[in-house]
Amino acid sequence: MHVCMIVPDAAVKGGISSVVNGYRGSALESRYRVTYIESYRDGSKWDKLWKALKSYLVFRRLLKTDRPDLVHIHSSFGPSFYRKMPFILWSASRRIPVVNHIHGAEFDVFYEKASEAKKRRIQKVYGKCTRLVALSEEWAGRLAEIVPGDRIDILENYCKIPAQPYDTGRKHGQILFLGAFGERKGCYDIPAVLERVKKRFPDVKLVMAGDGETERVKKAFSDRGLTADVLFPGWVRGEEKERLLRESGIFFFPSYHEGMPMAVLEAMAYGMGIVTTSVGGIPQLIQDGENGYLTEPGDVEAMSEALESLLKDKTHPTALGRAAREKAEAEYGLERHLEKLGNIYEKAFADR
Repeated sequence: MHVCMIVPDAAVKGGISSVVNGYRGSALESRYRVTYIESYRDGSKWDKLWKALKSYLVFRRLLKTDRPDLVHIHSSFGPSFYRKMPFILWSASRRIPVVNHIHGAEFDVFYEKASEAKKRRIQKVYGKCTRLVALSEEWAGRLAEIVPGDRIDILENYCKIPAQPYDTGRKHGQILFLGAFGERKGCYDIPAVLERVKKRFPDVKLVMAGDGETERVKKAFSDRGLTADVLFPGWVRGEEKERLLRESGIFFFPSYHEGMPMAVLEAMAYGMGIVTTSVGGIPQLIQDGENGYLTEPGDVEAMSEALESLLKDKTHPTALGRAAREKAEAEYGLERHLEKLGNIYEKAFADR
């Protein structure tokens, strides 16, 4: 089967590119003939527009010269929805099955609070898809507001499990955040949390690895006199990210909206003590008190208490981290993910 996959540029920052980059060179390519078409890149609006237009030309040419048996689209909400519309409509008009793999995290803004005209447009476009892929049971339920539930498949994100030892040079008092800086990820709650935690644990350090609203986030820390306690290494990849996952004792991810965050899965794979929020697919990954701690978004007091419980006893985050890693190994490895994806492909091909 020839699969055309619509993906972001490999260098794009974020969870979708992390998912797709794991497909490249994987067993998926031995099972299917995969053509990747990159439709998005980071940069100015003109860079993004040119990338999208170029991808449309490449796709149209592919339809004429090497027609795919199935089109797998990685999409989100907002502008991503509109960028992916042409791929969906062109494929559906040629009766090519479309698997729309939805990574979005703010469904209320995208659909529930949308105008009736926009809702009809979303329903029409999603209705052209053969299968919709949700990252969690919660998101499958939300997407069922748009299309029948029997056309929705659940495919959780995955993590690559590092070999032993996975926790070399662990610094018990170092807290790590990975992600885009902004309100959605809870970044403006972190300074208040750190201020509380430092009253009991004055030597604690925080690594804010990512980018986005960097200057505004830095100011939020400086306003509380915390500048010396926070390191900003920028967006990290590869060996630098691996080093931070190995050496940091605690992973802190106070997000307000999520699908199934790759950052939490990576922290699980590296056996970290995790404090995060009960949004999106995270409760499928973290069971409160068993392999991490769950709090409500914005609950600064609960987040502080969870972090303090991990900081006061070195054995506690180790035990929770071990349980998190075991769950990641058993349920969220790449091979298991690819097997499920293959089943979705076969189902979509049969349903065409």
